[in-house]
Amino acid sequence: MLRKIESKNMGSSNLGWLKSTFHFSFAQYYNPKNMNFGVLRVINDDLVEANTGFDTHPHRDMEIISYVVNGQLTHGDSMGNKNTLSRGHVQYMSAGTGVYHSEHNLGKDTLRFLQIWILPDKADHEPNYGDFRFNWDDRKNKWLHMVSSKSGNGQIKINQDINIYSTELEKGKEISFPVKAGRQAYLVQIEGSSLINQIHLNERDGMEIVEEDILIKAEKSSHLLIIEMNKEA
Repeated sequence: MLRKIESKNMGSSNLGWLKSTFHFSFAQYYNPKNMNFGVLRVINDDLVEANTGFDTHPHRDMEIISYVVNGQLTHGDSMGNKNTLSRGHVQYMSAGTGVYHSEHNLGKDTLRFLQIWILPDKADHEPNYGDFRFNWDDRKNKWLHMVSSKSGNGQIKINQDINIYSTELEKGKEISFPVKAGRQAYLVQIEGSSLINQIHLNERDGMEIVEEDILIKAEKSSHLLIIEMNKEA
């Protein structure tokens, strides 16, 4: 089963310094029929103006992934971590029993990043932070396995049975992705446009995939992200 979600039908917000597209209910966008997709609770496509950002605030019992599309993301938290990431880099934070953090754009250009929240396998994990500066070429015309469960093969390991991959597919190139029985995936067309099993996706569109293998063909140079997980009961 495939279900295309056009970006124009998603939630949105414009606070001036922050412009957001919400794949699922978040902040003032509330849709009881669009709260989550399995353990995937949030995907926010955020544009953050220079010298602004999210000041220190708390989280708990959530696995939080930040994927930088453009610009620079500067993180600080109550565990003493402070790092700046750029295009293609990934940041992970397990909020667990509670953590305070901030996310800022201290660069001169607009920051675009995907904010991804995943429900953990249980409550009250010990808080944790990690990041990985992936080489951009490691995803050119192939899948880069970035995030997995603790027993998986991703460079970043989180407290849930989930896998996150990215690819940059050159125009005209094709790549497949299997979604096996008992599994489902959510795809984000971050940049460019593509055909997914002959269904057209534009930049910022999403797609739900349930127990169906897909073939992606890039109509334009395409930057995509897939979050693969257990099928929702």
